[in-house]
Amino acid sequence: MSFIPRTRSIAALCTLVLLFAASSASAQSTYTPNVVVVKYAYATAPRARATIALEAGAGAEEPKAIASHTRILRLKPGVPLATALARLRHEPHVQWAVPDYTAHTSEATPTTEAVPTSEAVPTTEAAPTSEAASALPPTASYIPNDPGTTHTPGGWQQLQWNFAGPFGVDAPRAWANLAADGARGGGGRGVVVAVLDTGIAYSNRGRFRRSPDFTSTQFVAGYDFVDHDPYANDRNGHGTHVAGTIAEATGNHRDLTGLAYGVRLMPVRVLDSEGEGDASVIAQGVRFAVNHGARVINLSLEFSSFVTASDIPELLEALRYARHRGVLVVAAAGNEGHRAIAYPARAPKVVSVGATTEHGCLASFSNDGSGLTLVAPGGGPDADLPGDPNCHPEEPAGRDIFQVTFTGSSPRRFGIPSGYDGTSMATPHVSATAALIIASRVLGPNPTPAQLIARLRATARKLGSPGDHTLYGSGLVDAGAATAPGGPGAVR
Repeated sequence: MSFIPRTRSIAALCTLVLLFAASSASAQSTYTPNVVVVKYAYATAPRARATIALEAGAGAEEPKAIASHTRILRLKPGVPLATALARLRHEPHVQWAVPDYTAHTSEATPTTEAVPTSEAVPTTEAAPTSEAASALPPTASYIPNDPGTTHTPGGWQQLQWNFAGPFGVDAPRAWANLAADGARGGGGRGVVVAVLDTGIAYSNRGRFRRSPDFTSTQFVAGYDFVDHDPYANDRNGHGTHVAGTIAEATGNHRDLTGLAYGVRLMPVRVLDSEGEGDASVIAQGVRFAVNHGARVINLSLEFSSFVTASDIPELLEALRYARHRGVLVVAAAGNEGHRAIAYPARAPKVVSVGATTEHGCLASFSNDGSGLTLVAPGGGPDADLPGDPNCHPEEPAGRDIFQVTFTGSSPRRFGIPSGYDGTSMATPHVSATAALIIASRVLGPNPTPAQLIARLRATARKLGSPGDHTLYGSGLVDAGAATAPGGPGAVR
């Protein structure tokens, strides 16, 4: 991907305008050309729906509805999309009709050789526990024994600056907080986090293999909305990487660590092997996650900058459904370097996450702007922000985000690849921190999304200058502070 340097110069602003115009000119290629998503008025009979669809040039409805009155229509060969939309929008029984816009992952493609995973194998299938941390006071730190690419216990720290570095999220303190709280095994036990992505390497099935730093007990049942079956196996590697940041097995003498390693992951495949997926599919995934017990939904994906709220009403309705059901949705702000957040992160009351570098600067690729909630480690080069002491764009880029995932296109070979940076990588840090807050019960047994957002904001670490709220939101997510006793909203 290309990175757009940040500067406040007129020349750079003009460049951004031209880039935005160029992306808008290619808008016609970012939706499925023969699909329409339509919402009928309440109580429209099936026979009436069929007549409306037929007159618009569509065949039978897709068998799975997005919601009770929202359907996917496939147009017959030769029927122009614009014609079908015009006919549907003219119908009094149709509330809205839109193309099915396509989203994509919010990360850079790995470009270098992966470090192989370690040879050590966990001795049991049980999710690892943190017995060594159980006696630690809340102000202490817990350093798991995972070796990273070394043969030394705790060697994970050499790669995972995002967890324990100067501008990391203070995972060691968060882990100690959870253990001191008496949470059995620590690490977010008892919370389900849904990862809506390219799938997860969660099981051994056919040509697919479970990632060697996951265990079978870490997962709840998910679904593949791309291939329409219950097996949400990853074909890309992106979803496995994201899931690893949230809950890679920890304290098991193997590879790397996961921030909320005790949570149960729900794999929901909404993006294909190329990392792309339609709004209607993502909306179905959101509703599935809500209906099957997820407390947090991670969306490390984005739509192109020209896509507006009116283009993806089916997804916005699904996000509202999640909110009303008490499920927190966390989404990537986007990687175009624009001064506007991409959807779905831009949707109301969704936690929008920008990316920071190892130096504590906004990443050059990260979108920002009004409505940005937080930032989290995403890796990559610093933005050009004159006056920000943490930003050094003239120096080599900071390190990427490392987790165990595919070493190439094969879902059978795993390693620790470089090249993963982006707001996709930043987002799971916030999802995992939210899961840790829930598990810690610092806000009580059943905090609302509003309470979780308030806690995340209030405990974030300030970055930049006081006027940089549009660049950094409320600041860098701090898992250690967010899970500590007391503070804003705490009940203990």
